[in-house]
Amino acid sequence: MGKTLIPVLCIGLIFSVLPTMGGQWDKATTVTFAQPVELPNIVLPAGTYIFKLADVPTSRHVVQVFNADETKLITTILALPNYRLTPTDKTVMPFEERAPGMPQALRAWFYPDNTFGQEFVYPKARAAELAQTTQEPVLAAEVKPSETPEELIQEPVVEVTPEQKEVEVAVETKPAEPTLEPPPVPASAPELPKTASLLPLVGLLGLSSLVLAVALRLLSRRIS
Repeated sequence: MGKTLIPVLCIGLIFSVLPTMGGQWDKATTVTFAQPVELPNIVLPAGTYIFKLADVPTSRHVVQVFNADETKLITTILALPNYRLTPTDKTVMPFEERAPGMPQALRAWFYPDNTFGQEFVYPKARAAELAQTTQEPVLAAEVKPSETPEELIQEPVVEVTPEQKEVEVAVETKPAEPTLEPPPVPASAPELPKTASLLPLVGLLGLSSLVLAVALRLLSRRIS
């Protein structure tokens, strides 16, 4: 099956995107940047890279960046879920503003045509600078370049505001589709009212039969 390069222009950041053959599980995507870009703890020179989700059994929110032929792991990034209402072919989302002379900082990574993505968590000091420059909240934690995926997911994440305040982050979950549930079953079935005894009815039928027999005998005597 052929592959199509998708050129993208996004606020001064020019790159092309090409999904790899890694499949939907790791979301492996080849991205070519025409100029340097910033990720947590690293600035990537212009070039081609592969973004993919790390194989961490307990988390689907660790992003790894490899070189073009995937022979070298360049960086591992902690992320949190990010959702957008309308999917596009843009695989990365930069911050809207940047300091003069600084490379474009990337805020999140979306697999092409997906509404689900990964928002990057920056070191706290850098997150404070980005929040002040961009006037947007930035995810932050005490993340270090040397940490393994298992260590990264243990770091508590906050959101640094433009006012330099740290706010607790409630991890967003994808809304579940409503399901129809059966009505609750009562703990014990309600007790039916007790019915009256059948003995009076039996007696009444017997008496009626006796009266009818007597009437028939009298009638037969009269006829004879």
